[in-house]
Amino acid sequence: MTAPVVILADDDDAIRAVLTQAFSRANYIVRATGNAATLWRWVAEGHGDLVVSDVVLPDENVFEILPRIKKARPGLPIIVMSAKNTIMTAITAAERGAYDYLPKPFDLNELLGLAAKAIEHSQRPASSGATAASPAEALPIIGRSPAMQDIFRIIARMTQTDLTVMISGESGTGKELVARALHDFGRRRKGPFVAVNMAAIPRELIESELFGHEKGAFTGAAQRFAGRFEQAQGGTLFLDEIGDMPMEAQTRLLRVLQQGEYMTVGGRTPLKADVRIIAATHRDLRQLIAQGLFREDLYYRLNVVPVRLPPLRERADDIEDLTSHFLAACEAEGLARKRLTRDATERLRRYRWPGNVRELENLVRRIAAIYVDETITAELVERELENGAPSIGDSDGSLDSMALSEFTTRFLERHFAGFAPGLPPIGLYQRTLREVEIPLITAALAATGANQLRAAELLGINRNTLRARIRELGLQVVRSAGTG
Repeated sequence: MTAPVVILADDDDAIRAVLTQAFSRANYIVRATGNAATLWRWVAEGHGDLVVSDVVLPDENVFEILPRIKKARPGLPIIVMSAKNTIMTAITAAERGAYDYLPKPFDLNELLGLAAKAIEHSQRPASSGATAASPAEALPIIGRSPAMQDIFRIIARMTQTDLTVMISGESGTGKELVARALHDFGRRRKGPFVAVNMAAIPRELIESELFGHEKGAFTGAAQRFAGRFEQAQGGTLFLDEIGDMPMEAQTRLLRVLQQGEYMTVGGRTPLKADVRIIAATHRDLRQLIAQGLFREDLYYRLNVVPVRLPPLRERADDIEDLTSHFLAACEAEGLARKRLTRDATERLRRYRWPGNVRELENLVRRIAAIYVDETITAELVERELENGAPSIGDSDGSLDSMALSEFTTRFLERHFAGFAPGLPPIGLYQRTLREVEIPLITAALAATGANQLRAAELLGINRNTLRARIRELGLQVVRSAGTG
């Protein structure tokens, strides 16, 4: 069996020499070129089992000839590499039919392993999906760190499918941005993108909000209401904070995912659910499953493709780009131009950012708005971090130094800000009490091994009262032998 032939297209002589040596060491035959015209000619003549190419070549952008290559040689895998490590590069590579995308610099062993896998599967027929139009130049997500490059590659692959995606990450990491990117550059881009925050909907209205209701279905239902599933028909339904969904609504959602259809509240005719589901949460769903607060079967239905967004403290290399992006946005909105000194940027890199990217954006906007100096110094940044940054807990993200009342105050401030310039849905008082009551009772039950008598004593309430609240809140208690 003859050795596989790799067509290597890169105009950098040093990089080409290293890659050629690496491929030769892996027993591949290498044909190297520094321009797109030769690459196209060799491919058109039937040469090569694999193409490895830089995106930018002297005579043409490789993305421009990828559709031609895929049309002429559908089974030929193409790995593109680029030093322009943005999410748009990864998405464009996937949309144009590349087998995979590698951001420079990369590990040669990773490339060799990817090449072997690509050649092994090169005889598989290519997908029949239509070539998508070029994406807009505006970048929906900023990040050149290795952690974000991995995210970009996953997003790029998932835009070519309708698989259900579960996005996890701390508050402020950009979960909705990822969901929107999956929609805006995916197969359903022409359909609607409908986002619903499960934590913001009163418990008694969730089923109507998701599935809609018919006129007269309940008191106050004066007319038919199209729920979020119906509004998202043909597009994407983004279920944010899925960990806050009540158990009864979880059961109905699971049924929809299993059967592909649903009924409105008060309805009699099933409706087809033609939507892509993207879910997100900042909570540990496995812990909620162990506590009986989240259905394990629903978790596996939603967690088909898990995407974990790293907190900002794990991607400090992106802070400079993020800061520049936010300053440019402020300037576009009419604020004076600002720039940060190197020391100021370094101070931002050392901060722990418990509020993540959202906290950084708020800090940058505040500085741009209230300071007249064009140059932002490290001293100014330090002052704002100490006095005004809306962080939760101390600088290392801990809650140890914060009273519950202070934490609640800050949580409510952010909750109200999320609905600005409007207000949250009515019923905030009961909703907030329930948000505190559920983890309080759950913690007491966990600490006492689900012994309801001891948990009631710990809470300082009657056991019958505790049992009634467990029932009314829909909590599931796993009792061990001898518990009350």
